[in-house]
Amino acid sequence: MEFKVYIIFSKKLNRYYAGHTNNLEKRLNTHNSGGKKYTSKGVPWFLVKTYNCSSRSEAMQMERKIKKRGIKRYLDEN
Repeated sequence: MEFKVYIIFSKKLNRYYAGHTNNLEKRLNTHNSGGKKYTSKGVPWFLVKTYNCSSRSEAMQMERKIKKRGIKRYLDEN
């Protein structure tokens, strides 16, 4: 099963958020409907970047790498 690591941005909060999923459309709808506590205050969220991963463990590793580096810094470097 293919997983995606995604980065979204909220203009309202001027913040980025990174996560991983195997159903990107459903996950974005969840974020934009206020379905997750952390992202509920930033609606609407806009998709900035996605990365394809072949497994969930690969997606989790990439998400950790992005968050550890800092999402904005990671985007600026890649």
